[in-house]
Amino acid sequence: MGFLFTSQKKKNSNVVIFDNDLSAVQVNNLDLALGIKVIDRTELILQIFASRARSSEAQIQVKLAQLQYLISRMPVSAKQHRFHGGIGMRGPGESPLHLRNEPMRRQIKELKKKLDKIQLRRRMSREGRLQPSVCIVGYTNAGKSTLLNAFTDAGAYVDDRLFATLDTKTRLVYLPDDRNILMTDTVGFIRHLPHGLVAAFRSTLEETIQADLLLHVVDASNPNRDDQIAEVNKVLKEIDAGDIPQLMVYNKVDLTDMPTGIERDDCDRIARVFLSAVSGAGLDDLRRILCEAKDSKLAAEQIENQIKQARNQPWD
Repeated sequence: MGFLFTSQKKKNSNVVIFDNDLSAVQVNNLDLALGIKVIDRTELILQIFASRARSSEAQIQVKLAQLQYLISRMPVSAKQHRFHGGIGMRGPGESPLHLRNEPMRRQIKELKKKLDKIQLRRRMSREGRLQPSVCIVGYTNAGKSTLLNAFTDAGAYVDDRLFATLDTKTRLVYLPDDRNILMTDTVGFIRHLPHGLVAAFRSTLEETIQADLLLHVVDASNPNRDDQIAEVNKVLKEIDAGDIPQLMVYNKVDLTDMPTGIERDDCDRIARVFLSAVSGAGLDDLRRILCEAKDSKLAAEQIENQIKQARNQPWD
């Protein structure tokens, strides 16, 4: 710890970042010991989200996550005892900590109400959709927004940095023979994504839960891609989207020696597709796969409808 303090001072640094979550007491003790501002992984991610939020919905979600994080970090000491009630009063009274947190609690309640209204509007919009929906998911900076732009000219913001996208963007994708689908870009995931952010972005992530198919975009050039795949699947399971059919899309093959194309398993089912959203190589393969997926969904719906009709037929 002393070595860290000395090296930081020599470099004239003004912050120390820990790649794990710290308690409020740990942060306070480290602040005093190092003489430098200390933040943990969650606070850093929240700051990045705050700097990236553009739409009013994203700003509300980030603000909610920040307030929930802040109120959980309020240190509680023995000195923060409750005010004692007087004659005619009930209970031990309010503590100074509770009184200090009450404005934040009211703000959290108001933000949740706003998100509930947004979630209701989203639900009503989804109920009016006729086309199958495909949701793009994946680790942050895997190229999800670039893929959406390549398919739809959506103009989604693209940058080579973490969490460039915090808002959902849904566009109509035109497939051959007028077999159109809706494609949605979502916020990227990351290792140890804070639970508060997952909860705050519930209305945004609900697009993933309601999708017919997930395009799991993977940065093929990243040496840690297998770990990133596992982290994405972990978050999908956490938001109850683990059972939705997935198609693995290995993006950025132009930065590797991997060829573009489709890989099938032993049962001739599509396992992976390799492409480059930037150059466009392999996009036709993905279009063909999406056509097959829509045909399969329509066939399944027809079978299901036939079963329902058969059940409603009177017995002879």
